[in-house]
Amino acid sequence: MAQSLKQKMLDVLTRSNFLTKEQLDEAIEIQKTSGRRLSEVLTMMGVISQKDLVIVLSQSMSIPPINLSKIRISHDVVQLIPRASAEKYQAIAVSKIGKVLTVAMVDPLNILAIDELKVLTNYELKVVIADETKLKEAIKTYYESSSHEQMQGIIEDVKGMDIQIIEEKDEKISVNTQQIMKDIEDAPIVKITNMLLSDAIKKQASDLLIEPQEKTLRIRYRLDGILKEFPAPPKSMQESIVSRIKVMSILNIAEHRLPQDGRFKIKVLGREVDFRVSIMPTSHGEKVALRVLDKTAVVLDIDTMGFESEPLKIIKETAMEPHGMILVCGPTGSGKSTTLYSILRYVDDPEKNICTAEDPVEYQMKGINQVNVHPEVGLTFKGALRSFLRQDPDIIMVGEIRDVETMDISIKAALTGHLVLSTLHTTEAAGAVTRMVNMGIEPFLITSSCLMVCAQRLIRKICTHCKEAYPITDEIREKFKIADKFTKLYHGKGCDKCTKTGYRGRIGLCEVLLLTPEIKDLIMQKAQEGVIKAKGREQGMKTLRENGVTKAIKGITSLEEITRLTIEDD
Repeated sequence: MAQSLKQKMLDVLTRSNFLTKEQLDEAIEIQKTSGRRLSEVLTMMGVISQKDLVIVLSQSMSIPPINLSKIRISHDVVQLIPRASAEKYQAIAVSKIGKVLTVAMVDPLNILAIDELKVLTNYELKVVIADETKLKEAIKTYYESSSHEQMQGIIEDVKGMDIQIIEEKDEKISVNTQQIMKDIEDAPIVKITNMLLSDAIKKQASDLLIEPQEKTLRIRYRLDGILKEFPAPPKSMQESIVSRIKVMSILNIAEHRLPQDGRFKIKVLGREVDFRVSIMPTSHGEKVALRVLDKTAVVLDIDTMGFESEPLKIIKETAMEPHGMILVCGPTGSGKSTTLYSILRYVDDPEKNICTAEDPVEYQMKGINQVNVHPEVGLTFKGALRSFLRQDPDIIMVGEIRDVETMDISIKAALTGHLVLSTLHTTEAAGAVTRMVNMGIEPFLITSSCLMVCAQRLIRKICTHCKEAYPITDEIREKFKIADKFTKLYHGKGCDKCTKTGYRGRIGLCEVLLLTPEIKDLIMQKAQEGVIKAKGREQGMKTLRENGVTKAIKGITSLEEITRLTIEDD
């Protein structure tokens, strides 16, 4: 096929007196060694102009050319291909009729790019050839104007929205700082910052990232665990937006060299929303990461986390034990804190004294004594724990065990008649045991104190509006060990409700390792993680992958999502 195309190009080029067979052969050799496109090599050699090359390629491959400077493209059509993909593949969406999307490309021979764009857009593609210079100009023109229009539209949406900063009663806040906050409330930059915050809340984002690039500003929201880019204000507003967020968080607006952490609370749409702020200096300016803590979007109920019935039953039974330690494990953003809060809500009782040490307190819970640790003034997790033990607590929650001293005090608290809940950063339940041993904790202390380890993830749910079934192949059945009685799996096609992703919302996934006498024997022998995991499975523990496959069979999530977030079992 490549020889046939070469011959067609040669015929057209030689008939048009553009170049000889030797020049074409030379160009093909350069293309093979350099990895550049053949069209790019020909124009670099100076034997043909871009305009003439478009005509030659069009005639050779029977693909129509297009002059992008002569047409007007709808912004809705342009946005079907994200700017990053348009620049990567040198392609821009031109028009759509039904399920067919016409895309202008510089290199219509790039089959990988065409396949990627098909998956990305969920459309059948009709490819036309465009001049490289004009296509780059079109990408710059349409994406910048489209982002500006979208930004204006969002600003108009939130103009009438009442966003109010709730001032924390803190003696550290000077009168001058409070006055500055009041003075700039009506500044234009406030509208832009409020728009970003309210849009994050409206989209139910868990994080908002404001990232300075060399010539642009990038705005990304984490939606259902995946970062997505959205229209950004111009680069010129970067420092003003960062300064505004610093003022809201009561941070030092004159400090640009060191990282800073803070928090603030706003009242919007009739509800209070907390933001945790992290500001970090980069080579192009200060990057801002905001964690959105919308209390109304989180239901602290262990029954609604989405866990399978068997691990949920074990968690509930273990949480009612009078003393011992329960650990919840997983990477950042896997919902560990929400699970701990849900367990606290489940065991909460007027007859129990419950204390928590957190960094920071994410959700205020009525009737529970919550302590915000401040390492900068000496109030650390281990310091808070020591104080708790003098406060006659029944249940203690430690936000995160980061060092051996905190782990040691937590274990001693569990051994002296307290129920201790905490988190560890490990990927699997069995890994928590080996992590404690590696921290220097004696195995006999682990077996005496630890009741249960729960590892969890948050997986995306298939969008109910575009969910469709497909048959299970023999290869999938064998790989994921799916029983013969199940014949269908599900995925999302992508629709407007889920912004073409096929997913909407998230649900919990967990594996629970109960420290039975047999597991404790293995811990005393300092057995490897794989051995402990195998014994747990032998005793009925379902792994993250197995629980995930169960959810996939039920149509809650997809196998692709399970594969993305869990590792294969041995």
